[in-house]
Amino acid sequence: MASIQTLKDTATQVRRDIVRMVHGVQSGHPGGSLGCTDFLTALYFHTLDHNPAFSMDGKGEDLFFLSNGHISPVFYSVLARSGYFEVSELGTFRKLNTRLQGHPTTHEHLPGVRIASGSLGQGMSVAIGAALSKKINGDSKLVYCLHGDGELQEGQIWESVMFAAHNNCDNLIATIDVNGQQIDGPTKKVMNLDSLRAKFEAFNWTVIDMDGNNMEDVVATLDKAKSLTGQGKPICILMKTEMGKGISFMEGTHEWHGIAPNDAQLADALSQLPETLGDY
Repeated sequence: MASIQTLKDTATQVRRDIVRMVHGVQSGHPGGSLGCTDFLTALYFHTLDHNPAFSMDGKGEDLFFLSNGHISPVFYSVLARSGYFEVSELGTFRKLNTRLQGHPTTHEHLPGVRIASGSLGQGMSVAIGAALSKKINGDSKLVYCLHGDGELQEGQIWESVMFAAHNNCDNLIATIDVNGQQIDGPTKKVMNLDSLRAKFEAFNWTVIDMDGNNMEDVVATLDKAKSLTGQGKPICILMKTEMGKGISFMEGTHEWHGIAPNDAQLADALSQLPETLGDY
């Protein structure tokens, strides 16, 4: 199991991958990817019982579903860095005929990708289906999913949240990236979501909080969430993050939701992120 320092070093390299990937094609979504880097690094290098050899049925291993598929740069980097495919393939991001499409898809058969995602609101339903399938099949492993807070404005989310609690999906851990930003501005202005804790608790979920940009807290909270499974309720982690985390000029604004840095901005970003594992 990786140490906290190793996880931090890995997250730094993943952030380098993200900005280089989106800069390389002048396209992609760096802001949310950077904010969720610590979480996905800890998930894949500390928490998940998973197999990079990859079998689509996922029997006997934990499963992860990325619902907010536009943050594919961080997902691809973490998959590559944890052994699902060669790190060098990150250089093909969003290019013609690549397996690393702007939103994860399944017809390219990229190891680690179980669903096409990015049509927001759908990932929770898929994760619940997988969780119930594991129960039916006597599989004791867990199902994890990640969602953006703006995504919770989709009605399908709340239907599935209600369904999960009704069906005692206590092998499901759903994490919400609460960065307060979405493509059109702050969530409070677009459609206020407060209070997410009250909402999920009203739907009979167990809710815990996480500082998503503090590796120690991410690891501890994921461990706590795992310990709360099997008690009759699905688990919701409200993960507070900062969009663009790790790069000073990207932090805390929706403006970097879906634009790429220019050459000078890339150089500035990379100067803030020391190379730790080797660039692709």
